[in-house]
Amino acid sequence: MEAKIITIVGGGSTYTPGVVKAILSKKDTFSVKEIRAYDIDEQRQEDVAIIVREVVKSTCPECKFITTTDPKKAFTDSDFIFAQIRVGKYAMREKDEKIALKHGAVGQETCGCGGLAYGLRTIYPMVEILDYVEKYANPKHWILNYSNPAAIVALALKKLRPNARIINICDMPVAIMNTFADILKCDPHEIKPYYFGLNHFGWFTDVWVNGESRFEELRQHAIAHGYLDAALDEQHWEPSWVHTYGNVKLMMERFPKYLPNTYLQYYLLSQDVVDDANPEYTRANEVMDGREKTLFDAINHYKETGEYEDDMFVVGAHGTFIVDLAESLCKENGGRYLLIVKNEGAVADLPDDAMVEIPCYVSPSGIEKVSVGHIPTFYKGLIEQQYASEKCLVEGAIENSYDKVLQGFALNKTVKSSTQAKAILDEMIEANKEYWPELK
Repeated sequence: MEAKIITIVGGGSTYTPGVVKAILSKKDTFSVKEIRAYDIDEQRQEDVAIIVREVVKSTCPECKFITTTDPKKAFTDSDFIFAQIRVGKYAMREKDEKIALKHGAVGQETCGCGGLAYGLRTIYPMVEILDYVEKYANPKHWILNYSNPAAIVALALKKLRPNARIINICDMPVAIMNTFADILKCDPHEIKPYYFGLNHFGWFTDVWVNGESRFEELRQHAIAHGYLDAALDEQHWEPSWVHTYGNVKLMMERFPKYLPNTYLQYYLLSQDVVDDANPEYTRANEVMDGREKTLFDAINHYKETGEYEDDMFVVGAHGTFIVDLAESLCKENGGRYLLIVKNEGAVADLPDDAMVEIPCYVSPSGIEKVSVGHIPTFYKGLIEQQYASEKCLVEGAIENSYDKVLQGFALNKTVKSSTQAKAILDEMIEANKEYWPELK
């Protein structure tokens, strides 16, 4: 396999050192000759690059690493583009979460009103990236997109750039499967999942390990313990994640048929989540005081002393998933993954244009979807409501329509009434005026 060029969009992300470490950990099977970090925030990217350069030097010094704010330099002849942008950074995430909670609704970055707000910030910056890539990259490039909220971004990009060579992904199902592996005491790579839904809004319907279904064992564990009593994925050790994994128990007690994505707590337990939340200290604050602080403390320590501890950044699900997927796109019988793809009949009861998250086989030939078939009415109804919310929002962004964006907020299951939806939307318009399309 010819050595590849990879561009990481959002090079200033706290995830970048882990992604680079994941890329270079596979150097014997997935050869990469150059890694480029691209970000519009030059100073932040240069700070993060201090740590990344140490990762490269200690892992694969022959690999070239550069940083740039120039799209031409970033994307020319690039084979893979790993996108992980955060428009508005954590400051806007914090505002989204606290505005929603102030009005008594779920405050979360990708779900509920926070997810809708984040989507309106992210759609057009992602379109700009797709256009740069189309102009400069290797014609056979692949964009592997982590940029949240993935469901809204995927739906919008399919409408605005239907021919883009992009695969939208999420590491949350992978992190959950890592927890399944801990519960079942097996290797995560031995797990074969069956799953359907939208991103951050789906269910596992079966889980096989080495040719045998272990679903009932997992189901009984989840009813008794949620997804706890297992070694949590290293990215998800904070108190809020422990609480989230525990909330699966409540969802399973009420709806025990399938194993839920943890993000479903924001829809099925929305009032519980609001009641448990601290409106003055949200998940955004936890991340800023945790992962963000850890990285920048390491950067500042390096600046002062020249010392770097290689073991302080563990390669988690975020890094391994995207690199495994890239490698699979380069080899026959590459692998089976949960991806966000256009439905087109894969889930029989949902609209063809919905962007669903389902199992897919990946190889150099592209993506082959696994048919899910029919789904029960309860799950169909939940998904249709969520899809309608996201579709109204996307149409509102494209048409600059206040009415359609309000419909998206009012339809969302985390919102109690259109009165609450309007109050949240109007405050969010003011907070996001630097980022959102103008709504009329």
